[in-house]
Amino acid sequence: MERPLASADNLYRLLMGPAAVSPDAPAVVEADQDGVLTEVSYRALDVLTQQYADVLNGLGLDVGDRVVIEADTSAPAVAMLLACSLLGLPFVTVSPQTPNARLVSIVGSVEPALHARAGHLARRESVEVEGSAYFGPAGLVVERAPARRVRRRRAVLATDTAYIVFTSGSTGRPKGVVMSHRAIVTFLRAMLHDRLAGPGDRVASTSPLQFDFALFGIGVALAAGAALVPVRREDLGSPRRMIGFLRDAGVTQVHGVPSLWRPVLRHDPQLLAELRRLRSVVFAGEEFPLPELRRLQQTLPGVRLVNGYGATESMAASFTDVPDPLPAGLERLSIGHAHAGAEMTVVDERGEVVTEPGGIGEIYLRSPCLFTGYWNDPEATAAVLVPDPVESRHGQKVLRTGDLARVGAGGDLVFVGRCDHQVQIRGNRVELGEVEGTLTRLPSVTAAAAVLVPRAGDHVLMAAVVLDGGQARLDVRAALAVCARELPAYMVPRSVRVVPELPLTVNGKVDREVLARQLASPTATPTTPAAPAAPAVPTVSGVPGPVATSDVRLATNANA
Repeated sequence: MERPLASADNLYRLLMGPAAVSPDAPAVVEADQDGVLTEVSYRALDVLTQQYADVLNGLGLDVGDRVVIEADTSAPAVAMLLACSLLGLPFVTVSPQTPNARLVSIVGSVEPALHARAGHLARRESVEVEGSAYFGPAGLVVERAPARRVRRRRAVLATDTAYIVFTSGSTGRPKGVVMSHRAIVTFLRAMLHDRLAGPGDRVASTSPLQFDFALFGIGVALAAGAALVPVRREDLGSPRRMIGFLRDAGVTQVHGVPSLWRPVLRHDPQLLAELRRLRSVVFAGEEFPLPELRRLQQTLPGVRLVNGYGATESMAASFTDVPDPLPAGLERLSIGHAHAGAEMTVVDERGEVVTEPGGIGEIYLRSPCLFTGYWNDPEATAAVLVPDPVESRHGQKVLRTGDLARVGAGGDLVFVGRCDHQVQIRGNRVELGEVEGTLTRLPSVTAAAAVLVPRAGDHVLMAAVVLDGGQARLDVRAALAVCARELPAYMVPRSVRVVPELPLTVNGKVDREVLARQLASPTATPTTPAAPAAPAVPTVSGVPGPVATSDVRLATNANA
């Protein structure tokens, strides 16, 4: 069967461009199951991609049919993404660690034609998808073919969907961010312009494949003709193993959330001296505590540190070099200016553009790299893809980020908080509503609120619940077990505390600042009441607004 024709603005064409120039250069450097490093050339990666594409094309799938890909980042996984891109099959990446309940929710939303998993993973019997397959270095094997379609499309256009990344949703369900080929290709071309990576680089990716930070690493490395170096989950769990792998793989650039560096900085900082080829570190997704950042800078002298800011809805918005050395009185990192081809505008609550230094407002992103919309959610899409506040008559839409920023003296921006209740946990974007929705589905729970609570120089997720009636009891261990079954690990609260009432602001909303202070105190309220709790008057505060939790975001999280 003839393949659909892919346009020039296709993710496959951009990422496999180096195969025509340097076919024998390494595209992926990875460790096998025994930890032995292997190199996969651009030529070999393209051969595997074409093999996968032949099998997929033989299934008769039409442009636009979704394919769920369950895997860790690897050469075969990258080939699957590229094969889907070539044929116009939007891919939906999930991690092997994704809970069944979450995967079932995603599958029910996108109704994929095929669920393809890495060959070493067992089938998930609870996940019902029309077609099933597994893939590896030897090829793509179809276990159960989907029903053949009537192919209505002859070409894969730049405006067609390249992928859908599911992030935490404020409604209590995962939310699908739809990105077109044009958006992601334009973004990656901007990264080439900004010289984030180049030929000869070896780019270490540390995020799970389901997050957009992993897709960012794949795109930045391959578009530049560099080598992608996926770091295995088991190596990330040990500072010594992680540094040893980065050293042996000759890594020149590392992508990761700031917490990636915390264990080695606290326990084995001398190991960082082994990274002699390291030239740059790109971090994003959460606040990098300045004392830790200073220590990383001192331990890696001369290494470029880059602060990435942005959301899954645009992949990223800016990449700003960290001053070397960090100024002594610095309180927050700058997120600078938007990347090449994009622009960030700060708008105050009156709808006026903020230009004076010191002024604070919400960031609106004007960019050709914006997402198409949220999958099957036009209302949520309309809330963030809005008319240009500078000039609405031309009909162009911009991204209302929900991020607050202060205008710096030089016109750069400094992130100061969130407009809503979205937070970052270990670089992953979390809508507190999804955690709260899981808790309120528990028996006897009538209300729930989740917050980030400062703890030992970091922030941990904690939750409070209100029970139905004074005689009700909560089995906290069982509640946390339910959360662990239904939510990714980073979204499971560290603890759940029963409270008589949730504290409220003057406008009747949950006062998360007060709640965070209550949960931070070990003597505030017991985890489970020893006696029936008497009705209490809600705590009222005149300080509404979310807790600021992050200087830097990258989809994660966004996704990813």
